[in-house]
Amino acid sequence: MIITVVCDIYGKMNNGSDIVADNLITFLKKQGHTVRVLCADQTKKDVEGYYVVPQLFLLKPLQDYVEKVGVTLPFPEIMKVEEAVTGADVVHIMMPFALGLTAAIAARRKKIPITAGFHAQAENITGYLKLDKVPGSTKLVYRFLYRHLYRYCTAIHYPTKFIRDEFESNIKKNTPGYVISNGVHAYVKPRPSEKPEEYKDKIVILTTGRYAEEKDQGTLIKAVKLSRYTDKIQLILGGQGIKEEAYRKLAEGMPVPPLFKFYSRTEIIDVLNYADLYVHPAKVELEGISCIEAIACGKLTIVSDSKLSATRNFAVDEKCIFRAGDEDDLARVIDYWIDHPEERKICEQKYLDSALAFDQEKCMEELEKMIVGAAEKKEAE
Repeated sequence: MIITVVCDIYGKMNNGSDIVADNLITFLKKQGHTVRVLCADQTKKDVEGYYVVPQLFLLKPLQDYVEKVGVTLPFPEIMKVEEAVTGADVVHIMMPFALGLTAAIAARRKKIPITAGFHAQAENITGYLKLDKVPGSTKLVYRFLYRHLYRYCTAIHYPTKFIRDEFESNIKKNTPGYVISNGVHAYVKPRPSEKPEEYKDKIVILTTGRYAEEKDQGTLIKAVKLSRYTDKIQLILGGQGIKEEAYRKLAEGMPVPPLFKFYSRTEIIDVLNYADLYVHPAKVELEGISCIEAIACGKLTIVSDSKLSATRNFAVDEKCIFRAGDEDDLARVIDYWIDHPEERKICEQKYLDSALAFDQEKCMEELEKMIVGAAEKKEAE
């Protein structure tokens, strides 16, 4: 089949959206499909199968912000969109933003079936627009997304049941949804990985993810300050983002300075394997691939109880959950697991056993069935 995959965010491989799109594209090609990728990754110009629109440049303050976030925004050039969509059996839209919405209009006009992923949580959008404190803003965002994209979809991919329930409860409608994890690659697994010499006498606590308000690394930094083991903890914050300067300032004066570093996909798996604990403090999380990677490596994984985060459902023990945004409670949970190494081993095995549900090959097979099924349904009509 000819499948057009539309990516508003693609190319830098520095966030979950990029990685999820690339995994799907790679898998569909491996299955023998002709995959057209519509994106703004300028390095893919003249590469067969890629339909590259211009990069969107904003006024300076906004452009600086976008660059700090680490993404390239697309300008939805109509001619290129039409070229990528024409003749496709199905159009799969990764994100409900400018390029995706434009491609959906073109596909509808040509009567090509549309499928879409649900990878944008309303709170991420309202947070960036500083509207998160405005009553009803979440509902308005979800209704906008439904009106302009998801109501036209033959099938919708939800990475978690949590986000399907969240979306459908806000729009007050049932949708043609499939709950399929984005999964983790087979190379994400327990393997020998020695601590660097300078960390040999330290308790290494790792968190990974974009430095952003909703990821809430600030609560983790405060918790490590409050821990009874603060002078023995090496905190590693794997990632990058707009909150880095604020987090560095917050960490000033800690007996062991935290490490702020962006790791490649393979490097972070080594760090995961030598870390003692993994903490995912996010208040807003649609799926949390970095959290699932920690689970797949058999790490004791501590998560927040935020009602806006899917990761609370991944905990295998109530003692792995802390009150969202509460550094005192997080410090308590961290200290508990440092104090109980034998119980920690048992819990780590439970996490490793639970990772079977996130096998990426099986998840991609299910996603392929969903996309191909949408095209076959159209042919049968």
